[in-house]
Amino acid sequence: MSEWDDTTDVLVAGSGAGGVTGAYTAAREGMSVILIEASDRFGGTTAYSGGGGMWFPGNPVVRRAGVEDDVEDAVQYYAAVVGDRTPAALQETYVRGGAPLVEYLEAEERLKFSLLPWPDYFGRAPKARGDGMRHIAAKPLKVAAAPELRELIRGPLDTDRLGQPAPEDYFIGGRALIARFLLATRQYPHASARLDTALTELVVEDGRVAGAVVQTPEGRRRIRARRGVLLAAGGFEHNDEMRARYGVPGQSRDSMGPWSNRGLAHLAGIAVGADTDLMDQAWWSPGLTHPDGSSAFALWFTGGIFVDDSGRRFVNESAAYDRLGRAVLAAMAAGTVTLPFWMVYDSSGDDDLPVPPVKATNVSMVEPQRYVSAGLWRSADTLESLAEAIGVPPQNLFDTVARFNNFAAHGIDEDFGRGDEPYDRAFSGGASPLHPIDKPPFHAAAFGVSDLGTKGGLRTDTAARVLDTTGQVIPGLYAAGNTMAAPSGTTYPGGGNPIGTSMVFSHLAVLDMLKGNRP
Repeated sequence: MSEWDDTTDVLVAGSGAGGVTGAYTAAREGMSVILIEASDRFGGTTAYSGGGGMWFPGNPVVRRAGVEDDVEDAVQYYAAVVGDRTPAALQETYVRGGAPLVEYLEAEERLKFSLLPWPDYFGRAPKARGDGMRHIAAKPLKVAAAPELRELIRGPLDTDRLGQPAPEDYFIGGRALIARFLLATRQYPHASARLDTALTELVVEDGRVAGAVVQTPEGRRRIRARRGVLLAAGGFEHNDEMRARYGVPGQSRDSMGPWSNRGLAHLAGIAVGADTDLMDQAWWSPGLTHPDGSSAFALWFTGGIFVDDSGRRFVNESAAYDRLGRAVLAAMAAGTVTLPFWMVYDSSGDDDLPVPPVKATNVSMVEPQRYVSAGLWRSADTLESLAEAIGVPPQNLFDTVARFNNFAAHGIDEDFGRGDEPYDRAFSGGASPLHPIDKPPFHAAAFGVSDLGTKGGLRTDTAARVLDTTGQVIPGLYAAGNTMAAPSGTTYPGGGNPIGTSMVFSHLAVLDMLKGNRP
């Protein structure tokens, strides 16, 4: 029999949306729970999310708003988008699980949600919703309600990357979600949360995961978990060796996940026989390149065009960010795009941002001159001169812009359908995102590829139980979030899918532990 330093019913690794949902569920259901976080602050990637949204079709929040959303429609949409890349039962479990989870959570007065309309990302798929009424978020929470959490919750990104102070008035977005869960969970004396505690190894006894070895500032400790271990510790985006091993494009410096997402939970699961899937996948986006060399998540392109190495358009620039990122990766694989690639635009914008077509980035821009000095923003009086400045054939760029301007004049993008789907127009007030590029001087901004984290992980069943390489359940071991192989496969069906999926399967994992199910 092993010697243990601590004993609990449930051990949860990771403090993003999935981890805190699992810990709260365990505590509320009367089980003792220890939540561990590898870094010095709670929240994981969730805390970096400005919106912190959840894609939960037909949930009580949208119903109270008078919105009718048949979950059967949502199941059809999700299946049409994801296809057969992942098990249908896993897909359906997520889509159907969101509404009952919200009902469960709203019984707790500290957990409050509101509408955050966000269009589905595949507007032409069957039963897609262009009005965004499948998407909710945690209500902002006054910092005064839990002032001690202000310095304990990660983010926002500008705080961690640029040193800006964290907001003093409200927790918003993903930080609000984390704060609300921590506040709700701490009312239970049998729940505890520990920072600077990384799960490094799983302990197996009699064929069952019985606990884990964790690394703390004081050294290694062994924690027994009577009911089970839930791995919800994020992805491995900041482990460049793992990225290379599994063929994940890009570099850790361009990922939006926290530094602590190094795949330790993945490796611990693999070491006890867990099967994996989608290990070459991530949640992608174009990344505006910054003077420090990183390319950070950017979206809401309401003007400008992306061009490839030949100076020609290759994508719908207003498409959802994962679709954009995947198009860039496909072009790179085909040899038509090398990094950096360029966004070309003119001087007609009235936006106060230095790069008018970019409406939002996860990391704020620094002084414009720093981008110019680094060669990341280039300008010229003519398109031909701009083409030379960014190294593409001048005639091709001139012809490309002329063709695009013709599309803008007629309001129809015959090449890539820009503006044809609701998401394309979500950030332009419903107006067409096709704006002519005709007012000199002309500009180009350098872009790379960013990600919101890897999405490959341990294969699970519909109760979030981890499966081994023969398809059998590994007793006592569960996974959710980016430690779990994503039900969405190689797609990103809608905003709030990563957070929503993590929450649903963490909740289901703990409920399965509560039942004491054995394979």
